[in-house]
Amino acid sequence: MNIPPQLHFTASHEWARSENDGSVTVGITHHAQETLGDIVYVALPDVGRNMAMGETLGEVESTKSVNEVYAPIAGTIVAVNGDLDGSPELVNSDPYGAGWFVRIAPSDPAAIDALLDAAGYEAHIA
Repeated sequence: MNIPPQLHFTASHEWARSENDGSVTVGITHHAQETLGDIVYVALPDVGRNMAMGETLGEVESTKSVNEVYAPIAGTIVAVNGDLDGSPELVNSDPYGAGWFVRIAPSDPAAIDALLDAAGYEAHIA
């Protein structure tokens, strides 16, 4: 199972990574994209939108279903991955890299520490 140790995770299969500029990059896990199958469309929020933790951040449509993606932390959307508009399959091929969804300026930077670590997430999906 591909679970990078430097990331934080949610029980609903989002990952979060602290960036050097203080923002937090968010996407869905390898496990989530594998379960969904071929991703054919990703809907993301607008830059500038304020998100509450647990609020619906967007949707992922696959050949199997449509699933909501949730904000792992509260904050303001400062960037969205525009590459997913034309290439949603990046979520399948590189979920922790080119398949990222959004960057959030967190309301509380320490909130990321309350998420699952890699070991906790691995135990959750076992």
